[in-house]
Order: sequence, then C-alpha cells, then structure tokens
Amino acid sequence: MKRVFILLAVFCSLQANAQVWHDAADMHVFGKAVEDTYGHYVRFPEDINAKARKDLKYLGQDAAGLYVQFSTDSPKVHVRWSSVKKLTMSHMASVGSRGVDLYVKQDKGWRFVGSALPALDYNETTRRILKDVDPGVKEYRLYLSLYDGISKLEIGTEEGASFEPSTVEKRDAPVVMYGTSILQGGCVCRPGMAATNILGRWLDREVVNFGFSGNAKLDPEMAELMARVENPAVFVMDNVPNDSPELIREKGMDFVKILRAAHPDVPIVFVGMAHYSHDSVSGKSYQDVEDRNAAQKELYKQLAAAGDKKVYFVSGEKLIGTDGEATVDYTHQTDLGALRYSKVLYPLLKRLCK
Repeated sequence: MKRVFILLAVFCSLQANAQVWHDAADMHVFGKAVEDTYGHYVRFPEDINAKARKDLKYLGQDAAGLYVQFSTDSPKVHVRWSSVKKLTMSHMASVGSRGVDLYVKQDKGWRFVGSALPALDYNETTRRILKDVDPGVKEYRLYLSLYDGISKLEIGTEEGASFEPSTVEKRDAPVVMYGTSILQGGCVCRPGMAATNILGRWLDREVVNFGFSGNAKLDPEMAELMARVENPAVFVMDNVPNDSPELIREKGMDFVKILRAAHPDVPIVFVGMAHYSHDSVSGKSYQDVEDRNAAQKELYKQLAAAGDKKVYFVSGEKLIGTDGEATVDYTHQTDLGALRYSKVLYPLLKRLCK
C-alpha cells in the first residue's frame, strides 16, 4: 500500500510539473496608447502618471482593454496571474473585474473559449482555462482584467507543446476611446465583453480603452496622452455620464484643441449619454441627462461651425436600447448593453477606419 501511495505521489508531481510557464512580460501588450508605460500591464507612461490626479493614477493601473496574443498546439492552456488590488464589487462579476478570458482565432473571427475566475481570498490565481483542444497550432487572445491591475502574468502550456508570442512589426491605426466606468467595462461579466474589446474584434484592430470609473473629467493630461498615439484612426469622446453641462462647456473645447494640435484630420466622434433606466418615472433625472447631452452636442456643433469637417455625433437616445433591460443597476451596462452599444457605434467606426 505504501508503494502505491509513493507512485501516486510521483505521478501527481509529474502532472503538476507538466506545464511550461511563459512569462507575458516578454510579450507585446496590445491596447496601449503608447508602449513606454511605467508597468507592463498599465495604461499610463511615467510622466502622465506623475502629474495625473490621485483617482486617475489609481485607475490608470487597471488593465482595461489590454490583451496579449500567442499561438500554441498545447491540448491544455493554463494561466497564472497576480492582481494588484484584489478588488471585489457588488454589481460586477469578479471574472470581469479581476479575471481574464481567452479567445481563439477562427475563419469568422475571434471566438470565446474560456474564462479564468480569480481567487477571492488572495491576489495570485492559477487556473486551467482550456482543455481537450484538438491537435494543431491555434492563435489565442487573452483579455486582461477590467477593474484591477496585473503585476505578473504567465501562460502555461503542456510540456513539449509549441508556444509563440504574437510578433508585432507595425501597429495598424488604433481607435482611441475616452470615457467613464461604462467604457472601462462596468459591469460586463468578463473582460472580452467590454464594448471596446467587442469593437476591436469586429473592426479587426486595436482599440485603446481610456475608460476611467467616475473620472472622465476632461483632464488635459488625458488629451495629451491620447494625442501621443501614433497614427490614430478615430478618437471617441464618451465622457458625458461623468460630466455636468458646465464642465463640458468649460473644458470640452480645450480638450479637443489638444487632440487637434497633434492630429488635425483624425475623426472625432462625440457620443451622447443613454438615459438612466429610471428616467421613465423621473422627469428630473430625464431632464438632467437631456441637459448633459445638449452640452455635448453643442460642443460638436461649435466645432463643425468653425469648419472642422471631421467631427461626428452619436445620440445617446438608442445607444443601449429603450426597453430598460441593458444595465445591471440603472446605468452600468450588462453584456446586453455593451453589445447594443457596440452595434450602434460599429457602422460609423467601420466607415471612418477605412
């Protein structure tokens, strides 16, 4: 009997060591505005982080919109990562806020194949994210956490399997989207369902996620960072849910001037705000949203009247539907809301990206 236990222990040890771990610190991270961020999985370079407001610094380390790509013929794929904040929220699934999820490239585009749920009681998590994969090399995309930072990330494959990180020689013109907690990904169930990630798959190009929960306050530092993006295809301004009409009138034009100084001909899409689900029973709330949208549209009209022929406006009226079923609370989008949002923006972005 003792011999059986020894053999079983040896077998389990061999099984535990069957994975080969590949450090994503050696891989290209997609979805950044610039390459030289102060950490491999963060959204800010050092100089922007140094002068940003405290709340922006905190949110800038979130990995929203970032992903890595690799190819492997491994029959199993594992992932091991360390979260920065160990954040949990009452209205968002932990796999969306702190987890990662995996897509595979197929003939019709990217297809979801698995999620890795984070451990709730400690920061480091190891998960098998995929098993029993058919033979052959496949290309994968791993989306990172939306509302937490990642300090370390490794991808595990079976011993003897091939593994090739995606090689990037030249990045196609990215879409750069600026906005609120909704844009950051609140509150979809997993990272791949954030609207910026959906649009990235549909447009077949990088989308930079500059969603900052509660903090799309038209800070000039954010405009400066957006302006640093090389060869952007489109700028999207979806800041209204965080801004009063007065703030939009006070700071909106200066924000746009920073973008225009660097990119005079890049299209800018101004997005209105979807009504809260309870606006059907609150005239005061309804009017508040209308006033904010009017200020955003006024900014768009001022630019157009001044001769800017590359500005566009998307109304918030039908942005996530009109049935009130697209949010988890009254404003933050479920997967349904993010999908509806993406369907509204996609035709315009597709046309502008040509």
